[in-house]
Amino acid sequence: MKETTTHLTFETDGVPIKAWTRGVPFESEAETQVRRLASLPFLHKWVAVMPDVHAGKGATVGSVIATRGAIIPAAVGVDIGCGMIAVETSLTASQLPDDLKGIRSVIEAAVPHGRTNNGGPGDRGAWGEAPARVQKAWAELAPGYEAIVKENPSIGRGTSFGHLGTLGTGNHFIEVCLDERDHVWFMLHSGSRGVGNRIGSHFIDLAKKDMKRWFINLPDADLAYIPDGSETFGAYWRALAWAQEFARTNRALMMEATIMAVRTSGLLPPFELMNEAVNCHHNYVSKEHHYGKDVWVTRKGAVRAGEGELGIIPGSMGAKSFIVRGLGNQESFCSCSHGAGRKMSRSAAKRAFSLEDHARMTAGIECRKDEDVIDETPGAYKSIDDVMQAQRDLVEVVRTLRQVVCVKG
Repeated sequence: MKETTTHLTFETDGVPIKAWTRGVPFESEAETQVRRLASLPFLHKWVAVMPDVHAGKGATVGSVIATRGAIIPAAVGVDIGCGMIAVETSLTASQLPDDLKGIRSVIEAAVPHGRTNNGGPGDRGAWGEAPARVQKAWAELAPGYEAIVKENPSIGRGTSFGHLGTLGTGNHFIEVCLDERDHVWFMLHSGSRGVGNRIGSHFIDLAKKDMKRWFINLPDADLAYIPDGSETFGAYWRALAWAQEFARTNRALMMEATIMAVRTSGLLPPFELMNEAVNCHHNYVSKEHHYGKDVWVTRKGAVRAGEGELGIIPGSMGAKSFIVRGLGNQESFCSCSHGAGRKMSRSAAKRAFSLEDHARMTAGIECRKDEDVIDETPGAYKSIDDVMQAQRDLVEVVRTLRQVVCVKG
């Protein structure tokens, strides 16, 4: 292992690993997983590991993978296009009500969230009857979806339109935040919902079948890849690009619904939006040019941080979040972390923390404080301050946000 002032370099049997993990945990399971990934023959230059790294499926969360001639569907994952959106308002902290429960309630009423009935009829996390603005957005997405389903009929077996403009579960959230000047921001985290899951799962399965058919043995079956130029690759890229657009639209619709809800609630004075919203993916693929080559860049739990580009790095339910500006660091393929990163699994968090712990760690925040969100409690995540220090050569902080309201699915 070689050290610089900003990152570590690990030599492997394949390409090197460059890890921005100084001062943050890089558990052995995640390192082993990255080493398996690094052995693949079509990687470009190295694998870049972000400070929020932790073990995932196929590839670690917090990985940036540049490839020539193939994409690994499991490295992209099934929450295709998952990411963040945030917008500053003209409101200040003094204009918020003393009791924020009402603000949380109007947001929860405006945006379907969570999941009931195993996602079947009556699921509270999907629309019963979608509003006109969602129907209009779906009308623009529908032709692409129909073409995908025509090529891959199994992708059509589930909720799609009904999830557009909805939050989901797990680590997805909607927040009201204050920056260091006490300006109010709205911020949320979500992706491509059920349809992205079906697209990802379908092509992961196809890739695995192709590996068996071609007698290709991999160090991990979840590293199954789709070669560029193949018929499957074209179908995957079209579906992937569509799911990423669905995710971006999903976030924009939820932000619009959130702002409309609080504006008409009577709980706040009139306000304006101060800046164009930052809307960025952190589970996605894009075609980019790095070190003289056109490559496919897969960011699994990572945000593009090209020079001057704005991004969002959220903390956990009780920690700070950041609006950042990219520094264009080429060694990270112009990337940064997508959050704090888990330091323990969901099951381990449920064993480690009590409701009292959760209440203490989220003190002063209007949010759920029940057993079903223990796995999202702040103690389950790495220190966001340590993560930001580890990537100080990747981004600069524009605004520091702290939550005062958090809606979870």
